[in-house]
Amino acid sequence: VKLQTLRKDFEMLQMKEEESVTNFFRRTMEIANKMRCHGEKIEDVTVVENFLHSMTREFNYVVCSVEESKDIDDLSLDELLSSSLVQK
Repeated sequence: VKLQTLRKDFEMLQMKEEESVTNFFRRTMEIANKMRCHGEKIEDVTVVENFLHSMTREFNYVVCSVEESKDIDDLSLDELLSSSLVQK
């Protein structure tokens, strides 16, 4: 039951208006790590894609820039955060 709740939270995750990239990344990783602790085999690419697609419209240019300049399948979570912060 807990894992199902976490899956829903992960799927419904959205960046809040005025939320920092760092805080949104932290919230995303918190849910992903809890899912992993409950046995979910969630890959980094899934976290990367969800993070990018859950950012507010204000960050559309960041999402486009990261998607165009990086191979999303091979992008590490650390690279995702640093790329998102640099683009901001």
